[in-house]
Amino acid sequence: MIERTLVLLKPDAVKRGLMGRVISRFEDAGLKVVGSKMVLINEEFGKKHYYDIAARRGEKVLQVLLKFMTTGPVMALCLEGVNAVENVRKLVGGTEPKSALPGTIRGDFSHISFAYADAQGKAIENLIHASGNPEEAKQEIALWFTAEELHSYKTAHETHVF
Repeated sequence: MIERTLVLLKPDAVKRGLMGRVISRFEDAGLKVVGSKMVLINEEFGKKHYYDIAARRGEKVLQVLLKFMTTGPVMALCLEGVNAVENVRKLVGGTEPKSALPGTIRGDFSHISFAYADAQGKAIENLIHASGNPEEAKQEIALWFTAEELHSYKTAHETHVF
C-alpha cells in the first residue's frame, strides 16, 4: 500500500548538520519526499502537534519537549512509499537512541539515554519524530502541510519500472 507519513528532523538533527544524510537514508530505502519545509515552531504549534503527550506521559514531559522543540528550526518532511509509516519507523529506530539498533538513524547518529536526559532535566534528543500509525500520519501531515505544499511526481525509478 502506498501511503504518506510525517517525519520531523528535530532541532538537534538540524544543528548537527544531519539533514542531508538522514534524507538520503529515506531516499535510499525507496521513499519519496513529496513535501518539505523548515519551520521554527512556537509553543502553541508544538502543543497542537504533541496534543496527547501530557495525557500519556505527563505535563512535565510535555513542557520539557516543547522547550527543546522550540530551540531551533525543524525540517518537516512528508514521505511517500510502500508502507511508508512502518518502513520509516524501522529506519528511524527505537525512541531511546541508546537502545536503537545499529543501522537505524538513531542508532547510528545518537546515543542519549532516557536516564541521562531525565537527570539533566531535558528532552531526549533523538533527532527525529516519525508518525506512529497511518491515522496519526494523516492528522500530522494535515497539521504541518497544506495540500498545495504536497506534490505528486514519478521518480526516475518509477518511470522505468512502470
